[in-house]
Amino acid sequence: MANELASSLVESFSSLTSLKYGKELIVFIISMLPILELRGGLIASALLGLDGLSSFIICFLGNIIPIPFILWLITPIFDWLKKTRLFRGLVGKLENKAMSKKEQIEKLQYIGLMLFIGIPLPGTGAWTGCLIAALLDMNKKKAMLYAILGVVMAGIIMMILSYGILDNIIH
Repeated sequence: MANELASSLVESFSSLTSLKYGKELIVFIISMLPILELRGGLIASALLGLDGLSSFIICFLGNIIPIPFILWLITPIFDWLKKTRLFRGLVGKLENKAMSKKEQIEKLQYIGLMLFIGIPLPGTGAWTGCLIAALLDMNKKKAMLYAILGVVMAGIIMMILSYGILDNIIH
């Protein structure tokens, strides 16, 4: 799924490739998006032919930018949106979806948060992990540190998968 989404977004943003740092901008934007995040950014950077190290840095930066906003602002925004008829149902669904995965974080606390974000599986990542951390009212500074460590972990795993580093090590 991430491959198809990343590929579609690369295609959608293809007009940006004519800019000096257009490919990097595409990767940065994809890395900031929920669902795709760093994982999708690294897939996109491999598709665009960017080198691994600069791609890792671009994707890392793109993926960590939303973290403090989610940790500090999502619950007040959700509380406000729940007061409106239009968004009450949507916010409830988002909270329920996130909280359905809380056991994975609640059990191990901050290490659980890092592992939830760091192991690239469908439905995990910084957006969901930080949403759960905020809804569980975890210490925001500590959650931010462990979320960033999780993004680094996910980045290393995805670099191995996206750029075939494992294949280079084996052969």
